[in-house]
Amino acid sequence: MQRDDTRRKGHEDRADARTFLGNTELVSKFNNDTALLLYALHQQATVGPCNVPKPKSWSPVEQGKWTSWHGLGKMNSAEAMRLFVKILEEEDPGWYSRISDFVGDPVVDVEMNQNPKVEPAMQNGDTFPETKTVFSENGILLEAQDKDVVSEGLGSIGVYDQWVAPTISGPRPKPRYEHGAAVVEDKMYIFGGNHNGRYLSDLQVLDLRTWAWSKVELKPGPSSLESPSSVQMTPCAGHSLIPWENKLLTIAGHTKDPSETVQVKVFDLQTSSWSNLRTYGKPPVSRGGQSVTLVGTSLVIFGGEDAKRSLLNDLHILDLETMTWDEIDTVGVPPSPRSDHAAAVHAERYLLIFGGGSHATCFNDLHVLDLQSMEWSRPTQQGEIPAARAGHAGVTVGENWFIVGGGNNKSGVSETVVLNMSTLVWSVVTTVQGRVPLASEGLSLVVGSYNGEDILVSFGGYNGRYSNEVNVLKPSHKSTLQSKIMDGAVPDSVSAVPNATNATRDVESEFETVQDGKIREIGMDNVDLDHLRVRSGETSESLLSTLKAEKEEMESSLSKEKLLSHQLKQDLTDAETRNTELYKELQSVRGQLAAEQSRCFKLEVDVAELRQKLQTMESLQKELELLQRQKAASEQAALAKQRQGSGGVWGWLAGTPPSQKYDEP
Repeated sequence: MQRDDTRRKGHEDRADARTFLGNTELVSKFNNDTALLLYALHQQATVGPCNVPKPKSWSPVEQGKWTSWHGLGKMNSAEAMRLFVKILEEEDPGWYSRISDFVGDPVVDVEMNQNPKVEPAMQNGDTFPETKTVFSENGILLEAQDKDVVSEGLGSIGVYDQWVAPTISGPRPKPRYEHGAAVVEDKMYIFGGNHNGRYLSDLQVLDLRTWAWSKVELKPGPSSLESPSSVQMTPCAGHSLIPWENKLLTIAGHTKDPSETVQVKVFDLQTSSWSNLRTYGKPPVSRGGQSVTLVGTSLVIFGGEDAKRSLLNDLHILDLETMTWDEIDTVGVPPSPRSDHAAAVHAERYLLIFGGGSHATCFNDLHVLDLQSMEWSRPTQQGEIPAARAGHAGVTVGENWFIVGGGNNKSGVSETVVLNMSTLVWSVVTTVQGRVPLASEGLSLVVGSYNGEDILVSFGGYNGRYSNEVNVLKPSHKSTLQSKIMDGAVPDSVSAVPNATNATRDVESEFETVQDGKIREIGMDNVDLDHLRVRSGETSESLLSTLKAEKEEMESSLSKEKLLSHQLKQDLTDAETRNTELYKELQSVRGQLAAEQSRCFKLEVDVAELRQKLQTMESLQKELELLQRQKAASEQAALAKQRQGSGGVWGWLAGTPPSQKYDEP
C-alpha cells in the first residue's frame, strides 16, 4: 500500500480522530464551524466519501452534517486525515501532548479495519476506560463511556445511564411508598410512608459508602427555643423530608388525625431526637402530596391535597432564618390544583413544576414561577416531552432535572427522563422493562456521591405491590450535555428560564433549539476557506454558497414557524383564560349544588316529621271514633233504663208521680 509522505510529518502519522473527538475537553476549545468541519473530515477519513442520500426530513442538523461531508467529494482518507491534523495544530498546537500516542499508522488501520482502537493514557501512566465518540441527533459531540465496561463500583458493574441494584446489607426497611428521603453526609435517610394502607413513623438510614441499612434509634432530646419540646412522631405519608444544616425537616403529610395547619418537625442528627419546630405567621392548611423546594434559606411549598380531599394550587414560603410563614400572591396563570407533582429550582430564581394529578387525570405540563417577580409562565417544552404522570420523583444535577417513575392511572411510567432547565429540552435517559419499582408511584429519588461521581438513588414505590428495593443510576456526560446549546440568544420559548450559569460551552451543536422543536442554524458563513482544500474539483465557494442557501431557506421557514408559534401561544392564553373562567364557574355551581343538597336534606327531614305527625293524627282519629261510639252506646243504655223505671209516657204527661200512682188507698 502506497503511503503519502506528507502524512509522516511531525505527529501527523499518529493522529487518531476517534481519540481526539472523544475528548470533550479538547473539542470544547473550538467554535461551531470548526467542530462541523472536524466531523466531516473524520467521516471522510474513517468511512470514505459520502454516499448516503441527503436527509429528506426537515432537519438542519442532519442536512448541515450531510452537506459538510458531501462537500469533501472524493477526497481520499489520507488527505482528510492530513487536513484534520493540520486544523488541530492550527487551532491548538498543544493538542497532541494531551492524548496518548497511537500505536501504528491511523490511516492504515482505518483503511484495514475502519474501527481503530486506542487506549489513551493519563500523564501518570494510568489508563482511562475506553470511550466512544457520539454524535447525537442534534449534532452534539459527546463523550460516552462504553456501557459494557466492567469497573470498580456498584456491584462491580460501573455502567452509565442504566439502573443497577447494588448489593445491600443490613435489615431492610418495610416496603413502602409516599415516604420522605434525604441525603446528609453520604447517608440516605428514609422516614414514614404508607405500607399496606397503614402510615409509618420509623426513620431508617442507608450508608451510601457501605450500602448497609440500619434503623435510627430515637432518643429524647433537650428543649430549646428553636425546638421547644421533644415529640413522639405521628405516622404519616405524603410528607416532604428536607435536609437543613445537620438536621432533617419533615413538612406536612397525611396522618390519621390531621391537624388544621401544616406542621414542621425537626430531627437533630446529633441528638437523634425529634421535636416540633416553632414557626410564626399564618401556616398553610394541612395537606399531603405537596412539593417542598429549598431555595436558599427558604422553603417553597406548592399545591397538594388537604384532609377533605380538596386539591390545592396555593403557594407558601417558610423563611428558615426567621421561621416565619408567608402566603404568596402570584400573577399570571398558575398550575391547576394538583398533588403528587415534582418541583425543582433553577439558578436560585426559577421554580419549575412538572406533572401531578387531580382526582380524574394526570398532567405533563410544565410551569415556571419567577421567584423575584412572582409571575407564573408556561414555556414551550422541547425534545421528547414525557407522558402525563403523577407520583413521580425528581432531583437536579447541575442544570439537569432527572425525573423517575410515576403513574397515569393505568400503569407505571417506565422512562427515566432528563430536562435541561436552561433550554427546557427533554430527553430519555433509559427505559426499564416490566413491573419494577422504578415504574411505580410514590418512590423517592435522591442525589448521592460514590467514588467521586454523582449517583441517583431510588427507593420504594407502589405498582400493585409495595417495594423496599434500592436502585442506582450513574448519569454519564451524555445525559448531562445532550440538551445544552451553544453561545447565543436563548430561544423565546425558554426566556423564562435563562441560562444563569457560566459553565464551559462544549462544542456540542452548530444549531440552537427554538420554540417548536426545530433547530435554527447559528452560523455557517464563517468557515475558514483555508481549511477546505478539496481536491475533488468542488470549490470552497460553491460549498459556501450551498450553505448560505440552506441558511436562507431555514430562516424563511423559521419566520413562518415563529408566526405560527405566536398564534398558538395566543390561542393557548385564550384557552387558559377560558379554562380559568370555567373553573370558577364550576366552583360556583358546586357551591350552589351543595346549598341545594343541604336544602333538599332539610326538606326530607321536614317531610319525615310531617309523616310521623300524620300517623299520630290518624291514630287519634280512630280513638276519637271509638270514644264517640262508646258514648252513644252509653247514652242509649241510660235512656232505656229511664223508660223502664217510669209510668210510661202517659203517666208522665198526667203529672202523677210514680209513687202516688201505686200508693193511693
